[in-house]
Amino acid sequence: MPDTDTTSDPAPAATAAPRITPLVSAFAGPAHTAMRQLRRAAVPLAALVALGGTALWLSHQRLALPTGEQLVRTNTLTGTTVVLQDGPAWVLPGLHRARLLPARDLQLRANRLARHDSPQALQTVEGLSIGLEVTLRVALDAQRLPALARALPEDIGRDLVEPQLAGILYQQVSQRTVRELFSTQRAEVQRQVEQALRQRLAADGLVLKDLQFGAVDLPPEYRRGLDALLNEGLASDKMRFTLELREKQVRETALKASAERERREIDADAAAREQVIAARAQEQAMQHVLPFKRRQIEQRQLEAEAERQARIKLAEGAAQARRIEADGEAAARQKLADAEAYRMAQLGQVAAAQMAREGQLISRHPLLVQKALVDKLSDKVQVIVAPPGMPGQLFAHLSGSTPGAPTDQPADPVAPAADEE
Repeated sequence: MPDTDTTSDPAPAATAAPRITPLVSAFAGPAHTAMRQLRRAAVPLAALVALGGTALWLSHQRLALPTGEQLVRTNTLTGTTVVLQDGPAWVLPGLHRARLLPARDLQLRANRLARHDSPQALQTVEGLSIGLEVTLRVALDAQRLPALARALPEDIGRDLVEPQLAGILYQQVSQRTVRELFSTQRAEVQRQVEQALRQRLAADGLVLKDLQFGAVDLPPEYRRGLDALLNEGLASDKMRFTLELREKQVRETALKASAERERREIDADAAAREQVIAARAQEQAMQHVLPFKRRQIEQRQLEAEAERQARIKLAEGAAQARRIEADGEAAARQKLADAEAYRMAQLGQVAAAQMAREGQLISRHPLLVQKALVDKLSDKVQVIVAPPGMPGQLFAHLSGSTPGAPTDQPADPVAPAADEE
């Protein structure tokens, strides 16, 4: 396809312009709309990007606290300080000033002072260079953490504690011999060093909790001689300690004997005083007990008298009861006798009345006398007594005949009921 030079041929260009204008107009409307939509979406998109960037930046400003560490964070605008010990913490550049400090006790060891050939070796009063192992336990003053975060060096042990310790040790060791440091003055030196170092560290916001001396490092040639000297010293010290111990034992024995004698005397005095006190107490008790005993005796006498009177009353009552019972019994017997006499009298009256009636009956019926005689004569004879006019009927009845039938036998008022044998 041949190239077309629009600059050398103006006529075709003039003819092409009318054809391009409708084409641009055809694409201008949708492009303009897309641009406006793009501009509208650009604002929230930019905000979203900014928000994401801010979140990403903040995530890098979040600090995780290591174990055993605490974060002292100061707000540069307000000047307020907070101490964080747990969890993550936000530290914003330009807004916060933060520093990590130990939350636990620091275990320190003065290594530069431990060897005799170290530049910081200690000098004794003999001018001998020695090393001394020293271990310390130090803690931060919790009330001064904001100030300590600004003032403490990065390496607290090397830059703060060890220089203070070295200055105190130089002063103490230079006044003593090696032998004193090994044996007699060791505990005293440690006590003085600990006391002086505690005061100095307190001024810097540190609390000294413990200080211990370890081994003493000596030059080899001096150590051999010192070992022999120490052995001799130890032997003499042992002998001296043995003598002192024996003297102490003798004194203790004497003191024990004296104490035992005094204890016995005190016990005897105490026993005597106790007996006196007991006697006085018994006497005082008897003064209170005797009236009580007297009242008891009087009470018992009154009770015995009352019991005697009661027994007398009971005996009198029993006698009176027996008398009353005897009188009652006599009266009852008298009444029984009177009743019996009355009964006998009544029986006599009844018998008399009966006899009187019988007498009247006999007087009216003389045959009854004969019947009585017959009854007396024999018990085999039965006699029937009948009123007048009745013998015939009675006989007929006994013989089995009909009453009212005529009979030839004369009526006999008294007839035998059976034959005599």
